[in-house]
Amino acid sequence: MKTEAKVGAFVLVCAVVVLATIYHVSNAQFKGARTPYRTYLKYAGGLEPGADVLFGGVKAGQVTAVRPDSQDPTRIEILLDVREGTPLNAKSVAKLGSVTVITSPVISISMGSNDAPRLPANSAIPSLETISLDDTERKIVALADSAQGLLETVHTDVNEVTGDARQLMSNLNGVTGKPNQQHLSEILTNADAMVTRISPKIDQVADQVLKLTNDANGVMAKVGPVLDNANATVSNANNTITAVRDPLQTDLAEMRKALEQTRGLIANLQTAVRAKDQNIADTIENLRAATENLNALTESVKERPWSLIRIRQPEDRKVPKK
Repeated sequence: MKTEAKVGAFVLVCAVVVLATIYHVSNAQFKGARTPYRTYLKYAGGLEPGADVLFGGVKAGQVTAVRPDSQDPTRIEILLDVREGTPLNAKSVAKLGSVTVITSPVISISMGSNDAPRLPANSAIPSLETISLDDTERKIVALADSAQGLLETVHTDVNEVTGDARQLMSNLNGVTGKPNQQHLSEILTNADAMVTRISPKIDQVADQVLKLTNDANGVMAKVGPVLDNANATVSNANNTITAVRDPLQTDLAEMRKALEQTRGLIANLQTAVRAKDQNIADTIENLRAATENLNALTESVKERPWSLIRIRQPEDRKVPKK
């Protein structure tokens, strides 16, 4: 045997040994140190046993079986083995995914939450459905149909708007025609002439308004001191009324007391009249005298109200001698 053949055979044997070692180590890594789980999906997307199971993007196990669920034929049961110690929890979610576009599908499991309880062996991992190509195609077709209807509606609306725009332009052309332009020019000419004719009068009115404003300012300046004097007079009158109010209230109270006494006297008189009919004439005479006295008192109070405060009448003022 030639040396080249021996070297080739040795290299081939070494390669076989390396591959066998890698395969043995790969199987030994999961053998006896894996935890079974299951999950359910509506669409498997070509997933096959032996596919990778990724936890947070890191390879953590393999798919062991893909089959229809015996309890619910509308979903696919996926069995998988995960490396022991992988922290699957109640908030972890399994979904169908792929590492790249051209690679085979895999089961991707989210990391969930550190506070969520860990999932026991043989428990079901919550799943999240992915959109299949068929669903995507149906949605695209539905969207295309809707877009076609929208385009037809927009085309109709655009035609209507175009017609309205043409009608508007026609109306504008009619409004801005030569007869209307001449009429508008005449109106502007008349307006200019009117403004020219009224301008002197407007200036005169403005001068009169300005003069009236100046006169009003002068009047207000003169009225200011009068208003101040009026305010002072009112204040003095208030003080005088305040000073006189208490004596007047006292006089009114005394007058009220006298009237009450008079009312009581009249009541007693009525009682006496009923009790003694033989003295009616005398009683009436006394009543008349009392009434006259009361009238005299009332007249005296009206004519000399100071008599309620002062005992004697003040002396008359003497005429000053020259």
